[in-house]
Amino acid sequence: MLFTDIENLEKKIKQFKVILHQTVKETGLNSLETVNCSQQLDQLILIHQKLSYEKKIELCC
Repeated sequence: MLFTDIENLEKKIKQFKVILHQTVKETGLNSLETVNCSQQLDQLILIHQKLSYEKKIELCC
């Protein structure tokens, strides 16, 4: 999944947070589904952090 638009990525992160919350309610905190969803959310957050950092670098230099 490639994201170049930070706003689009932020929307996807918000969607995954809702999905994660629902998954925890339905399957429990330690279920495989919850762990997988959490890992996907982690990856999106890492991508967001990287893009945000790169954007800051571009603006300052």
